[in-house]
Formats: sequence, C-alpha cells, structure tokens
Amino acid sequence: MGGFFGAVSKRDCVLDIFFGVDYHSHLGTKRGGMIIHDIEDGFQRQIHSIENTPFRTKFENDLLSFHGNSGIGCISDSDPQPLMIRSHLGLYALTTVGIINNSDELIEKYFQNHGNQFMAMSSGKVNSTELVASLINEKEDLVSGILHAQDEIEGSMTLLVMTSEGEIIAARDKMGRLPVLIGKNDDGYCVSFESFAYHKLGYEDCYELGPREIVKMNAEGIETISPAGDDMRICAFLWTYYGYPNSRYEGRNVEVMRCENGKIMARNEQQHGGIPEVDYVAGVPDSGVPHAMGYAHQSGIEYARPFVKYTPTWPRSFMPANQEVRNQVAKMKQIPVPELIDGKKLLLVDDSIVRGTQLGETVDFLYNAGAKEVHMRSACPPIMYACKYLNFSRSNSDKELLVRRVIDELEGEEGDKHLQEYTEANSERRKCMLKRICEMFGFDSLEYQTVEGVLESIGLDKSKVCTYCWTGKE
Repeated sequence: MGGFFGAVSKRDCVLDIFFGVDYHSHLGTKRGGMIIHDIEDGFQRQIHSIENTPFRTKFENDLLSFHGNSGIGCISDSDPQPLMIRSHLGLYALTTVGIINNSDELIEKYFQNHGNQFMAMSSGKVNSTELVASLINEKEDLVSGILHAQDEIEGSMTLLVMTSEGEIIAARDKMGRLPVLIGKNDDGYCVSFESFAYHKLGYEDCYELGPREIVKMNAEGIETISPAGDDMRICAFLWTYYGYPNSRYEGRNVEVMRCENGKIMARNEQQHGGIPEVDYVAGVPDSGVPHAMGYAHQSGIEYARPFVKYTPTWPRSFMPANQEVRNQVAKMKQIPVPELIDGKKLLLVDDSIVRGTQLGETVDFLYNAGAKEVHMRSACPPIMYACKYLNFSRSNSDKELLVRRVIDELEGEEGDKHLQEYTEANSERRKCMLKRICEMFGFDSLEYQTVEGVLESIGLDKSKVCTYCWTGKE
C-alpha cells in the first residue's frame, strides 16, 4: 500500500522526517524516498530501493547531507517517489498513496489534449505520481489541480505536496479510505498516516483530516483550504491487518479493535453451535495475535504460542519478488515450540485469508511437528473481491482469491450468481465452501468472522467503513 510523513518546523526537522517515514515501513516494501527543503539551499532528494534492505539502513548516510526546516518522505509499494515537479504552478515536490485503475485512459487523454510525453520507467509504464502531477497541472492552482486529479482518478488518491516556499499541502482521498493525521509540537507541525509515528517524536495529536479535505501547513499553523466532504468509507483492513498495533484511526485503536474482534468471533461461535474442544488458541504472527488473544479470553481456552517467527533477516515474508522464494522464506521463519504442538489440538486465528498461498504449508508444518488437530479462524469475512481502492490484496483478479477459486471449482460461473449466499453464516453454499477449503488445506474446521462482527469491533457507523472486498458494495 504505502505511507507518508511530512514536517514543517522552526528548526531543522530532518531527523523527524527520517524516523517518521521509517515508522511507516510496515505499509510497503519496494521503495523509500525523502525530499527536504531549506530556505536558502532549496530541495534535497533521495530515493532508494528497500526490497532487501530496510529504509533506515538505506537512508542513514543521506542524513549527513540533508538539512532544512520542512520535508516529506514516503514508503512506497509501487513507483519511485517523491518526485520533483516543475510546471506553470511552480516547483513542488509530490508523493502519493492510492491506486489509479484508469491510468491508461488518463495517459491517452493527456496525449490528446494537454501534453506530449511522460518519462517512462524501465517497464515502459508511467510513474503513477507523475501521472497525478500531470492532472494537477491541468488547473491554474494546486488546490483546484488536486481536486481535479481526485475527480478524474478511478480508485483513490491521498497525497502530500511541498512547495518551493517549504509549505506542505496535505490532501486526503475523496472517500477518506486512508487516514491523514496532523501532530503539533512547540516548533511546528507534522502530517502522518500513523499517529504513533509522531507521538514517539514528541508531537501531540492536533487534527485529523476529513474525507477530501485539503490543508496547508507551515511552522506557524495549519489552514483548511478545501473543506471536507460528508461521505467517508475508511478501509476496514487498516484495523484488521495493515495498521500497526499502536495506531488510531477515527479515534479507534488498532490493538483494542483486534482483541475485541477476537472476542466477538468466539462469542458468535458460542451462540451458534459451540467452539471445538482444543488445548490452545494461537495467533498466526504477527497481526493475527491480538485477534487470537481476544478469542482465547472470550472462549476461556488457554492462549499459547506454538510457533514463533524468526524475523531478524527476513522481517516480511512477501518481500522477495518470486513467489517460490516468498513461500520458502515464510517456511523458514516459522520456528516450532514442540512442547506446545506435539499431541495438541490447536485453534489458529489469522488476520485474514486472501489467496491462501501459505496456509497449506503452515498446517503441514504443525502436523509434521506432531499436532493432533488444527482448526483455522479468519478474523475477517471471506474476501470475495480484489480491492480496487488500495490494492491491499495484491490480486489482479477476483479469481486469484482463495474463496473465489473454491466457488469456481464447486459450481463454475453459476457460483458468481450466488456470492451473497457464500457470505451468509449458515447457508448451504457457505458450508460447502468451508468444507472444501478444509479438505484442501487439512483443517479440522474453518470459520470466518462476519461483516457485522468486524463493524461491531471497529465501532464506527457502518456507512463510514469500506467493506467492498467482502461485500462488493461501494
């Protein structure tokens, strides 16, 4: 997905931006970038690949040359950024997070009506951030340009602009699918996805942008320069998976939500047939752990860690580009605790089941270590649709998703007409789907959280939360 951090200050703020961006590393694995602005020396920029080396390591040497009172940086799961843009709007820096589903159409429109060329990357594709800049530059000022770009883009677009005066303009996407928060200290302001990133740097909570809102920041204050919209659809996966445990969105903490979500899952099972008799409840590290803790608390079953992740060398299993290598890395990371597995009945809780790539290996790993039974629980509902707003699932097609593959296997194209039934807790089609997945992976039982359960644990009005990947509804 990606994340960003920016700051404007009365003092040099390079270290704030460095550490603030680093604290967004859980949101992306491809590239990191920083642009610093000094009132006398102008812009300084650096972009590095972080596919095999953490952001912090790659940028430590750059700190010696960076200096300035404002800056922006990003963790990107896609194209190199931030970019420097020069146009009739002046010289500015730009970083973006989102997805553009109609990029080809927008590029062709640009060729026809407004411009002659884009810089092509080695793949031949156009950098998404450069495409956003071209849309912004079609208008006569930055605010009008940002609103125009967001209207033209099918998907979502949240962004930061830093002007040649060192001011920062922050724009939340039209439907508020991602958060944008502002912190304050005695010297200035910062803007961030993750509140804990600026708390650790000595900033206090100041403001949270509404959907579509645009604000301008300098060291003296913040100003709304385009008002918030009325409708919000913030992504539910920020709480169930993507968000860091300390994060808080719309006033709801991630760790608290996950524990509550686990309790609700167990409560629902208790009300509808009962929980299987097992020795331990365990979470699939890392984000499955708090869901499992809540499940254990509600069910009264002891919580345990029958396996742990070895992360010093490979902190994230999907970092390698090759799927076979990713699978092997995931396998190597799982270190068993034989005393908690051999002869035991285990109930595992994972944050989600997307493509099911590593599920089979996890179950085989536990059975090979002597597990007597393995029961699986997903902390979110069956994922029926690939995300078209943030692309969290990395799936290019709905048919890459595990449940859609299973439905297709069970009844072909006819199954697409009955997707709603597959999401209903006690329908016959759902029971058939669960049975087939258990057969595929060797689970003794499988259950998914309900949409209603997730929404209850988040605690926001359901009309304000995006559940598209589960329901297919906007």
